Amino acid sequence: MDLGIQGKWALVCAASKGLGKGCAQALVGEGVNVVITARGAEALQATAAELAALNPLVQVRAVAGDITTVAGRAAALAACPQVDILVNNAGGPPPGDFRDWDREAWIKALDANMLTPIELIKATIDAMAGRGFGRIINITSGAVKAPIDILGLSNGARTGLTGFVAGVARQVRVASHNVTINNLLPGPFDTDRLRGTMIGAAQKSGQPLEAVMDARRKLNPTQRFGTAAEFGATCAFLCSVHAGYITGQNVLMDGGAYPGTF
Repeated sequence: MDLGIQGKWALVCAASKGLGKGCAQALVGEGVNVVITARGAEALQATAAELAALNPLVQVRAVAGDITTVAGRAAALAACPQVDILVNNAGGPPPGDFRDWDREAWIKALDANMLTPIELIKATIDAMAGRGFGRIINITSGAVKAPIDILGLSNGARTGLTGFVAGVARQVRVASHNVTINNLLPGPFDTDRLRGTMIGAAQKSGQPLEAVMDARRKLNPTQRFGTAAEFGATCAFLCSVHAGYITGQNVLMDGGAYPGTF
């Protein structure tokens, strides 16, 4: 299927690894020019080289910086001639007990997982509407659908973003101009973040890492973790010309782990 987005420009946040990288790879494979951002310059440059090799016909620009800051957002936006596709992404806040979190912890979580995506949407959405095409994808979490008690910071910040998107996506001046906003909600994917969580669980339990990971896999109906490639493919489809009638949705990718009907 031709997704019809060849030659478009995408800004993909936190794209040096994991799900952000998977999204960037899928878009580059479809002929989309990309600006990728992340804080780690070395990993970001390595990813940029991989993307350029994947499709020599596209432009790949890497902007190292903290997207949660005004300067970081300004640098990323300046590197992108026009933002036709925006993929908002940021590492999740740490787990813990809400009794231990002070105001600073909450503000940091809100900045990364709610306010930064809103600022980037605000900076790009009207120009998208003016051109008659725009796709905004927010990588949130399956915890938005089924909250996890130790992920209160993530539950709160990402759910706040979800509520904001639900309203903006349905504005006539957005939706009627072929601009869509959707959220991708990952469950257990084979990423560094998941492995880090599993390492912590292994150390706490005294079990080997592979035993802990195998037990976690078996909790999922698919008996496996998701891959960044399949996550990226779904992102690319939602960015395509074929997805113009899908907006304001929360697309859960968790291998069927969520047990509800709705």
